[in-house]
Amino acid sequence: MMQEKIIENLRVRIYESRSAMGTDAAKDVGDKINDLLAQKEFVNIIFAAAPSQNEFLVHLSKRQDVSWNRVNAFHMDEYIGLKEASPQRFGNFLKERFFDKASLHTVYYFDGNAADIKAECDRYADLLIQNPTDIVCMGIGVNTHIAFNDPHVADFNDPQLVKRVELDQVCRQQQVDDGCFDDLSKVPTAAITLTVPALMKADYIYCIVPGASKSQAVYHTLNGEVNQKYPSTALRKHSSVNLYLDMESSAGLEKTNSLKT
Repeated sequence: MMQEKIIENLRVRIYESRSAMGTDAAKDVGDKINDLLAQKEFVNIIFAAAPSQNEFLVHLSKRQDVSWNRVNAFHMDEYIGLKEASPQRFGNFLKERFFDKASLHTVYYFDGNAADIKAECDRYADLLIQNPTDIVCMGIGVNTHIAFNDPHVADFNDPQLVKRVELDQVCRQQQVDDGCFDDLSKVPTAAITLTVPALMKADYIYCIVPGASKSQAVYHTLNGEVNQKYPSTALRKHSSVNLYLDMESSAGLEKTNSLKT
């Protein structure tokens, strides 16, 4: 059973399980890719790397009806300073779970170990300009970050498309709580991220947010004032966003009667 509500510009869907949520999100994204491929030669997609995306990525990788060889893939952020083979690197995460399973046309990776991080940001920004984004598949962090735009660095009018950021402690602790790192000391303190305007340039956004740890972030996303204090509130100003929740991540909305059509 699924509930659906429209809140401002967001289409919010609530599912009984993470599996059902991931299945439906993958169906919607796959169908949209096919719609776009009927109109253009290639589709450009930005992917998030996080445990919250696992079910979605599994089901999307099984879409054999999609011409993946006409899809270009980007990832939206990357740690600075992790060893190239580290499984925590977001490029490696996506390579294992999706990029290697779909025969994509091109995958554009960040180099989190580039000698000149500013030059690497500029290189990736140029790629985004050359390949305008059709779809973003993303999540929301515990602190309401989107990509690595934590509240203290998020800028809804950022002149940059890609930048270096320092990660706040809530964000870094989330990586430990998600089981990605053994303890906080192992979590990098800096990263490269697509900025809020870079994400908002996409024609379509699919935001997958399961789990009890995200319930407060979901509440603020849908009820907070739209500003950088809650970066994910930027989604409410985009023209086409689907937000996928499970019973745990939507729990705060139900308790406060926040879901209104």
